[in-house]
Amino acid sequence: MLVMKCVRMLAALLAAVLLWGAVSSARAEGLHVVASTFPMYQLLQQVTQGREGMRTALLIPAQTGCPHDYMMSPADMRKLESADVLVLNGLGMEDFLNGAVASGHVPVVIDTSAAVPDVLPLADEEEHGSGRNPHLFTSPRNLARMARYLGAELGRLDAGGAALFAANADRYAQALEAVAAEAEALGGRLACRNIVTQHGVFDYLARDMGLHIVAVVQAHAGHEPSAAELIRLSRRLKEARAGAIFIEPQYPRKAGETLSRESGVPLAALDPAASGPEDAPLDYTLSRMRENLHILEETLGTH
Repeated sequence: MLVMKCVRMLAALLAAVLLWGAVSSARAEGLHVVASTFPMYQLLQQVTQGREGMRTALLIPAQTGCPHDYMMSPADMRKLESADVLVLNGLGMEDFLNGAVASGHVPVVIDTSAAVPDVLPLADEEEHGSGRNPHLFTSPRNLARMARYLGAELGRLDAGGAALFAANADRYAQALEAVAAEAEALGGRLACRNIVTQHGVFDYLARDMGLHIVAVVQAHAGHEPSAAELIRLSRRLKEARAGAIFIEPQYPRKAGETLSRESGVPLAALDPAASGPEDAPLDYTLSRMRENLHILEETLGTH
């Protein structure tokens, strides 16, 4: 037993040495860092801007949105296998990657959800393996934590860029924290705090602002509700005195429009920045967050 235990320990140590050697070699040439989703790519670009020699890429197409039912393509696999580091949202957002990550296709994985201590459970019926809400990126407060965490983790892998990563991360985090303060203040002024969302993407922002999500249009993201479900939702909205139905530009409008018409509750769109243009500017996420606050204020009113 003792001999077997020693063999296992030596094997684990050898694997760690080989892993560190692979990353160190890649670091000498400049790390190739791949982000899993559009929000993570925006985060990665902010933290690594100005680091010479580092290559960054987005794994899946920028217009994918939340990849609840995404299937990896051969091109995705080639991109993944060429990476030294993979940056994840975590909490089940990247379920489509489970097999590839478990197979060790990427030497180092950075799971940014580790930076968020107060994770919410899924309030709807979305099928994420963790049972926890992975939509951390719609909360500017959460994203600020994730930025600082990513900066620190990349600094451990690339000591020469550590100071730059930390400075970039802190600058971006401060901008996000300013938006978070605006969101919290607005939440206290809103005339109505009962809202309906398309799916569970805005749960963290709602918590930050003191909003109450009384219903979701889609019990599972991308799956349209039936006529019977829409009738039940319409009743629930009236009983809860919902102030607005907020849909997302990444999904069809039809169900939200039907629900608004049947219930008489106003309809508006909030963009979680789960997707964006391939050449999105660095401040794309921040600008969408600020625009969302403007829409919330316009739609729900203030006192």
